[in-house]
Amino acid sequence: MNVNVPFWRATGIRAVKTFAQTAVALIGTNAAGITAVDWVGVASGAALAGIVSVLTSLATGLPEVSEVKSDADVQ
Repeated sequence: MNVNVPFWRATGIRAVKTFAQTAVALIGTNAAGITAVDWVGVASGAALAGIVSVLTSLATGLPEVSEVKSDADVQ
């Protein structure tokens, strides 16, 4: 796995999307109105999902970030 600028950019984008999707899901499950939302709980759950997304990217890599081959590898 090549951890470089494109990797961190893709990881950040993926983590932000995961954070937003989780926040929307948590808001939708416990909201009777905008004032009834447990914002601390939503932020906590969404942050945890974002952190897990980053750790998963580090552990498994990202399919959208291709491995860059050196000139020696290309023949």
